[in-house]
Parts: sequence; C-alpha cells; structure tokens
Amino acid sequence: MPGAIRLHPVSAHYAGGATVGAREAHHRVPAKNRWSRVVLTFEDVAPETWCEFRFHLAWDPDEAALAAPDFLLVGFDFLAADRASLDFDHVPGLTRTLLDPQSAWVAGPAYQPAGAEGAGAGLVRVGFLMPDPARAVAVSVRSWRNTAPVEVGRPELRPGDPAEAARGLPRRRRRLTHEPDWLDLATVPGRPLILRGQVHGARPENDGAMVRVVYRDGEGAEIPPPYPDLVSTPDFGAVVNLTAKRHARRFTLELPPPPGAASVALGFAAWEADGAPELLGAPEIALDDALRLETLCGDDLLDAGAFLDRLSREFGSAGNPVPASGVPLVLDRLRALQQGPRAPGGAPELRLAAAPAWPLPLTPTWSEDPFRSVAWRIEYQSLSWLLPLAEADGPRAVALARAWSKANPWGRPADGLGLHPVALSARAEVLAGLLGRLNAEALRAEPLRTLAGEALRHGFALAEIIGQNTLARSLHLVHAATALLAVARSLPQAPLSGFWASLARHALRDGFASLLDADGAFADPSLHQRLELLSLGRLLAAALPGEPLAEFIAGRVEPAIPAVTGLLDPGGRLPPFGDTPHGVDHAGWIGRLLALGERALVAERALVAERPAPSTTVPGVIALRSDSPARGFGHFACGFSEQRHPHGHADCTSFVFAAEGVRWIAEGGGSGQVEAGTTRQYLISPRAHNVAWPDGREPGAGTGWLVAGERLDGGSAYALGTTVHGPEYRHRRVFVVLDDLTALAVFDRFETADRPLVAEGLLHLAPDVLAALAGPRLVLASRERQRLRIVPRVLRGQAGGLDLVSGRNDRPGALQGFVSWRPGALQPASTLRYAMSGHGTVCGGALVAVDEGRERALAALVAGETVTRLLTEA
Repeated sequence: MPGAIRLHPVSAHYAGGATVGAREAHHRVPAKNRWSRVVLTFEDVAPETWCEFRFHLAWDPDEAALAAPDFLLVGFDFLAADRASLDFDHVPGLTRTLLDPQSAWVAGPAYQPAGAEGAGAGLVRVGFLMPDPARAVAVSVRSWRNTAPVEVGRPELRPGDPAEAARGLPRRRRRLTHEPDWLDLATVPGRPLILRGQVHGARPENDGAMVRVVYRDGEGAEIPPPYPDLVSTPDFGAVVNLTAKRHARRFTLELPPPPGAASVALGFAAWEADGAPELLGAPEIALDDALRLETLCGDDLLDAGAFLDRLSREFGSAGNPVPASGVPLVLDRLRALQQGPRAPGGAPELRLAAAPAWPLPLTPTWSEDPFRSVAWRIEYQSLSWLLPLAEADGPRAVALARAWSKANPWGRPADGLGLHPVALSARAEVLAGLLGRLNAEALRAEPLRTLAGEALRHGFALAEIIGQNTLARSLHLVHAATALLAVARSLPQAPLSGFWASLARHALRDGFASLLDADGAFADPSLHQRLELLSLGRLLAAALPGEPLAEFIAGRVEPAIPAVTGLLDPGGRLPPFGDTPHGVDHAGWIGRLLALGERALVAERALVAERPAPSTTVPGVIALRSDSPARGFGHFACGFSEQRHPHGHADCTSFVFAAEGVRWIAEGGGSGQVEAGTTRQYLISPRAHNVAWPDGREPGAGTGWLVAGERLDGGSAYALGTTVHGPEYRHRRVFVVLDDLTALAVFDRFETADRPLVAEGLLHLAPDVLAALAGPRLVLASRERQRLRIVPRVLRGQAGGLDLVSGRNDRPGALQGFVSWRPGALQPASTLRYAMSGHGTVCGGALVAVDEGRERALAALVAGETVTRLLTEA
C-alpha cells in the first residue's frame, strides 16, 4: 500500500531557544534566525528510496514574513550505520548549504497548502532521495525569515518504494577497486596540495582505501620516491592509507611536492579486491591557506593592480605574467552559436537578455538596472558584450573593463549579481580574451596590469569555487571550469596557471560525467540547458585537440546531438521545460552547431533536417510533430525528467500541444529570466505547469519514467510513472495522441490508502487563445478561425467540476492564469482546472480535439483494450 511506512523521530534536540511545544509531538522554534532549531533524528531508513519529510507548520497571527520564499530552512545530515556524518556532494531534492550539509528552503505561509490543524497552520513536505550508504538522517528545522515563533507539529519521515528509485538517472558511485582511479594535477613549487574527502567502507574489518602518489617532472618523467612525509612500499610505491575502521572516515591529505616536481598523479584504490570502499564525493582540492583569495586580499579593498603587486611579493617576478594570444574563448563561441553572427560595434548600444536596446553611458556606474531584470543585470555584469566591441574599438573595450575593475573591488561589488556564477565565469573569459589583444611588451603599462590582476583575481575565485565542489553537478560548474582554463591559458607564466588548468580539466571531466549519462540522459529538465551542454562539449573538444579529455567529452555529447533536432517543434523551438530564456532561435542554434567543422558559423536553419522523425523519444522527453500543408503544423511534447533541485521547476509530466498551426496548450513557467520573488515562486511551482496532483499536495522531488509506448490504430499511447507526489501515492499519467496531432487525451491515475481522494489537473492555454465554459463537461477555445474542444472525462470516481482562471493574483501562493512568453511581467492567460474525487483510487483527465469528429476518433482509442490496460495495470 502506498505510504504504509511512517518513521517517527527517535530523538529531538533543541538549540537557540527552541523548546518542546505545547502539545505532544510539537516543537517550538523562536524567531532568532539561523541558530534556533530543533534537530530530529530518524533511524533505519532504507537507502536509495525517495522519501518525504513532513510536518505541520503553525505560525503566529502577527507573523510579518508570510510571503518570504525562505521562511524556514530544513537541513539534512545523513548518517552512516555508526552514526558518523556522511558528506555527499549532491542529494537529489536538496541543495548544499553552509549551515547544514544539505538543505531545502520552506516558503512562507502564504505559499503553504492548508493542513489539517485549522487556520494558521499548513502542511510542509520536503522530498529527497535517501543516499546509500546512509542509514539514518538528522533533520533540523531552523528559524530564518520568520518574525515570530513557529511550531513544528507531528514530524515524520515516509520512505517510498525502493524499486522506484532505480527508475531515474543512475546514481554516481565512486566505488574503489584494486585498479586506481587516477587524478592528475599540476603542482605549485614549494606549496602543498591539500585534498579533503571521505571514504566509506561497508565492512568494519576492512582497511579502507589507499592513495598511490606519483610525482613527475616538467618532462613527464617519474620522480622516484621517497617523497616528503609519505611512506613507500615495494608493491605500490608512495602510498597513503585511508582507514575506514569506523565505517566512515574523513581524510585530509597535505602533500608537499619534492624538488623538481611539476605534477602529481593520485590513484585512489582499494586495499582488498572485495573490500568495495567508496569515495562519497569528489574530493575537495585546494592549496595552502596562504593562497586563498581571502587571505591574499585580507581586509583591504585592493584594486587589480595592487592585487598583482601582492602576488609579486608572494611569488617574486613570476607574479607579473606575460599574456598569451590566441586562447580559445569557448564561452564567447557558445554565445555566437546561440545568437548567431554579430556585427562589431563602436559606441555600444546593448541588447542583453532579450531586452530592448539600451545606450551605454559614457561613464557607467556598473549598478545600472534599466529594465529591473535579474537576467539583464547578470549579462551586463558578465561583460560578455565587450568582446564584440573589442573587435571594432579595442581601447574602448579595455577602458570599460578597467572601469568595471575599479568600481568593483573584491568584497564590495557595485552590483551583487556580478558575483553570480554565470557572470563571474563569463567575465573571467572576457578578461582573458582582452589580455590576448594587448601588446606583451607593455608589461608595466597600467591597462595590462589592471586586466592581468583582475584576471588572476577571477582565477583564484573560480579555482576555490571549483575545488570546494560548490557547483557540483550543475551547468555552472562547466562554465566555471571553462573560464578557469581560459584564464590559465591566457597567463601561462602565472605561478598557479598549471594548477588551475589541471583543476579545470578535472572539473570538466567530472561535470560532463555527472550531467550527461552515457545513454544521453540529462540531469535537468531544461532542454535549453541540455543543448547548451552539448554545444559546450563540442566546442571544448575542438579547443583541446588530441587530449584524452576531448575524446571523453566528445564520446558523451556527439551521440546525443542528433536527437535534439527531433525535439524541435515546426516553428524551430525546443519545448520550454525547466528554465528557458526568451527569444532563442533553437533551430538556428542547432544549425550552427551542426555546421561546426564544416563551414563558417552562419545562421543556417536549413542545416536542421527539414523533416525530422515524426516521433522522438529521448531520456526524459517525448516529442511528436506533424507538418501537413493541408492542416498546418502539429506538435506534442512531454517532459518527465527527474525533479532533483528544490528550487527547480515542478514540471514532471507537463506537456505542450499545437494543432492546425496553433499553439493551444502552453507551458506557463518555462522562463529562467526571473530568479527571485513571487513571480519566480509561481513559475517554478506546479501551478505554472500542465500537471496533476492529489489532495492539494503539490508535487515535489522525485523521478519520472516511461512505462510503455504503444502504437494504436491511427495514434499512439504513452504511459508514464512518477514518484513526485510522495510515497503516499502511486501515480501514472497516460497520453493518447492521434497521428495527425489533431487530438490528444491526458489521464492521471492516483492510488492511495483506503480513504477519500481528490485530484486536480491544469491545462494552460496560450495568451492569444480565448476560452469559455460551455457547461460542466465542455470547454470551447478559439483563435481567429481555429477551434478547440476540451472535454473532461472521469474513468474512475466522480467529476469534480471545471474552473477557468485568468490573472488571479490575490495572494502570492494563489497566483494562477499567467504564462511567461516574453521578458517582463507575466501575461494573463486562460488556465483550465479540472477535478475528480473518489475513494482510494481516482482516474480521469481530459480529451482535447480540434472538432467533434477527431474527438470521437480519440474516444474510441481511449476505450480500446491497450489504453485500458495502461490505465489499470499496476
């Protein structure tokens, strides 16, 4: 039975003034911010299961932060069988934070669904995948933005079905064997290399793991041991033992290089062939504390030139590097792929983030925000627009870069978004590109000193972000590593350039391995980001000719590129699942990507196959298309990728539909242009997507998978399973689509315990579509001369009625009837809500057709044996 197992905390600990609540199984957390918390420990949790932590939240009637997106913080500390904390670089459903190893924000009461405890209370649910080898978890509920005390009532943990966890992306496990897993890094003369990590052994009698250490000189020749502070053995050479006697052990390796060493190879391996120890995550990589950016800057607000002087004192004359020219600027080439050829300009008129043109002031303050747009500010602060300017007016571009540096001393940015990972990475590469344009003979000239100092400062920042695994398993990591490699190549004589280049190569390999599986599965629902990763992969492979890393990246991205073409709709757009910016010509982008290596980068949409396969199924996506001259284009796409980020889109099983040349059913929240506030909370919520959920409990972290795809007489049927509704429910969504894409049906089946059950679903219509209720069982929609019929159908249970909403915004948590199709404010659009009720199990949905004839044909397929089986089988 779904949700049969319920775990209660075996202990509760309080800090920062938190106390036992007024009722049994209630805990009071005061508003003391961050340190006030209750910590609840749950034991005997089955690993590799999707779990749900839930509690009833009660708040004060005078609470002032009702609409805060970070009202409370729920932290998770995963524990091994011996209760030692385990360090994971990523847990699906959660995000890494400083106060707790993994966390999820709880939005304020204005966003919470009603609970069972009356007014002033709501039900909070946090989904996550319990990682192996953890066997227990300590969950903390912390005060954050709340202005009055809150009560955490009846907390419990509900594990799901272990078999369903295997349906998503394969988990990356770093199991060690006798054969070493080698990590190659450059050394810095006289400076120790520091690695931190954790090894876990399944058996207490196992000796754990070892690290074999091999130093090489500048010619690649091995330097024989002994090495400083290391033990050597005849069988393994220099080696470090990583014990796992207590099942879990953290380690810190401090490895001073021997004289003449230019690189070191570290081989992580098991002592015993059947010991099966594993690294719980990629080890953190750093140099000694004296080379941290914070230490080098101290409490001073150093400008770039002063920072370069400080490096010179630290390293001698090597702190004044000579720039190299001809460094591949991969992120800039990516922008050319995305946007097409650009004409160099003189006095720039900036067009950023799909916003209107904006004339750049003669003396910018670098805090400008003319469009009140986060996306615009990030692109502005990235300085990516300086590279096309430099082609026409190099001195002007250099002067602007120097002006930005002067206005942004480290630690006091003119705009805090200048430190966003996207802006930081792009700007570092811009600085590397501008350095390559300067005359190396003018080494002491102020422009070169400023750009070199700023580029090096960015290099230190990126190296620390990458080395600490801050951006693990994200596209941001690939951006940061690409930029760090550009900085290292642009200043090859800098003391840390070799180390940075090796660190960047390691991060790129790890990034592509974690984001893109060998079978093409991508770790994010955004098809835009999937295309960006594939483009970066092809560009990086070309920029690293002959390197093993290039071969590895190409092996991941090349098989996945052709399938992206089949996901385009006839208008040249990728389905807008996940975060997707506005105004992108995906067909042109793919055409330029396919043309790489064949001809100059030109905007040739014709390079994209004119008639892609009518049906394309790749991991996480189903796409169907039709382009009939008589009826116009048709398109259907559904995304069912894993929902693994607590602040990502809750759009698993959402879909879009176009028929007879009209985009009827749209995605409400495909835009990644808004990164904060009520609008962002709405766009990522399921209320902005075409999904269904039971009992008012919106879907959360979990996975989706294709159960079956069946050919029908004149159509197709697809059955999807998900875990996004929590362990309490078993969910299946079935689509039935006619071959000519003039009609589709969508049905959801929810099963739970033997109790009353209510389910509801949403259909977002495009802003230019008019819709009206023609009764409790029919909705009519129109756009100019085209018509659409939407007919609710309940197969098990009772119909719960229809609502048609447009532009509802009476409170933050109730926004409905909006879509985001262009930059700026949300656009009102008709959103249909249909509902059904029953006992234990309900099944229903809607038939969508362009006319009554197509509706009857669709209904016949729905009533057939195949669809009935897909809707009823377990």
